[in-house]
Amino acid sequence: MTKLVLESRVADIATITFNRPEARNALNEEMLCALPDIARRLAADRDIRAVIVTGAGGAFCAGGDVKDMVEDERAHAGEDFEKRVDAIREQMEFSRLLHEMPKPTLAVISGSAAGAGLSIALACDYRIAASDAKLTTAFSKVALSGDFGGSFFLPRIVGSAKARELYFTADVLSGDEAAELGIVNRSVPAEKLAEEADRLARSLADLPTVAVGHMKRNLNLGEHGTLAQVMDSEALYLIRSMMTDDHKVASRAFVEKRTGKFSGT
Repeated sequence: MTKLVLESRVADIATITFNRPEARNALNEEMLCALPDIARRLAADRDIRAVIVTGAGGAFCAGGDVKDMVEDERAHAGEDFEKRVDAIREQMEFSRLLHEMPKPTLAVISGSAAGAGLSIALACDYRIAASDAKLTTAFSKVALSGDFGGSFFLPRIVGSAKARELYFTADVLSGDEAAELGIVNRSVPAEKLAEEADRLARSLADLPTVAVGHMKRNLNLGEHGTLAQVMDSEALYLIRSMMTDDHKVASRAFVEKRTGKFSGT
């Protein structure tokens, strides 16, 4: 267990907080090793219906700790190349788990979201940012090619040409500019970020969680599968959704012209 990544729960909403505010929550080895296990645990916990990812001290995550990288390079000098690839690949599972876990994930972005920090935010289903947040791919500034799935997520959000521009130039975008490009779903004044994030997280947790998990599977398949594969998936998960308590509650509420309350089952 590490104090550099905090895990908290309020009712059925879990929050993962990067907790190195003195370094704008830059990711060091200790944090990178802890994140996949936290995500796996929350993905498997049926009592959790939404997951927030955020940072302490007015920043989201400034990406990998470059100072730590230099020290790491010295420590791993001469180490087997494949072993190093396997290690970073395991750390990057955090992004995949956020993208694929069968419940909505929300990135709440204040201050810096750079490099791997931006990639992690892009892995979430929904992103809300402070208007004055600063988002950048950052990788070209430190002569790195990128990690944590940003090369997968960003082109699907802004298109290939704009993604290449943002990767090559590492331009810094405000929260408002990121919202205009669709990189974040919405931007709000910094003083309203916490309130809006809480409201949004509650609305996501109140959704029919099982059906949302199935939606994510279909939408993720739609990013690379064929139409036939997507239709097969939709048929499978539609029937599974019909078997949930939430569907039965919603159907009765619709017929009775009232609002049903979902339990996530």
